[in-house]
Amino acid sequence: MVGKKIIETDPITSAEVKEMLVERAESHELNYEQNLALDHVIKFVKTDAKTANKLVKEMEEIIKKSQAVKLADTMPKDLADMRLLFAKERGSHKKEEMETLLKIIDKYREEEITE
Repeated sequence: MVGKKIIETDPITSAEVKEMLVERAESHELNYEQNLALDHVIKFVKTDAKTANKLVKEMEEIIKKSQAVKLADTMPKDLADMRLLFAKERGSHKKEEMETLLKIIDKYREEEITE
């Protein structure tokens, strides 16, 4: 791949991906992979991009951004689900941290329902 170089990587939420793909679909025809990605995010995204970003920022005080993005995308409902998401991560999180994260996620889940 001549001329392609990764300059920077920054994890983004699926809600942001959805927003980008919808915007691109309005101005250009999407290729096969982009259409698959758009179909996926339309089916599985639980919040809008603004709410997802607020959620990630709030969780970043406790965990790394990549982990916060993963949690914002899946919005686990209990500790067992959260443990599964962190199973392959190095290091472990304290139960208190995970419970705090669940409370934050629940707060945003309630906002999603009321809107």
